[in-house]
Amino acid sequence: MNLKINWDALGITASVACAIHCAVLPLFLTSLPVLGFEIIDNIAFEYLMIILAFAIGAYSLYHGWKKHHHSWAPFIIFSAGIALLFAKQLWHNYQLWFLLPAVVLVVAAHYVNYRLCRKAKHCHEHDCSH
Repeated sequence: MNLKINWDALGITASVACAIHCAVLPLFLTSLPVLGFEIIDNIAFEYLMIILAFAIGAYSLYHGWKKHHHSWAPFIIFSAGIALLFAKQLWHNYQLWFLLPAVVLVVAAHYVNYRLCRKAKHCHEHDCSH
């Protein structure tokens, strides 16, 4: 059995899950004191999740770039989204202003990569797999 992973689909799914997490978690966390739980914002965890998202997303985009289209556009869009995620952490008071465009850019980067991969009809390098 040959298992193939669609890295763009995984990236889009992870981005949407991140958006849901970021939207629902504040509502959940703000209700915890009512239930008697006090949770402190864990900055290290947030940075770890951003770095993990960057690693998975960059690998996904690299796969499409190397095997199919050789366009830098998805990397540029994705990098802008990741930069906004880091900005969200640095300027915490404005996190919603950074978060929404960041999610849109990350999802858009994977969508652009997906479209470019589907549009590529031939390979440009000897390392292409089809």
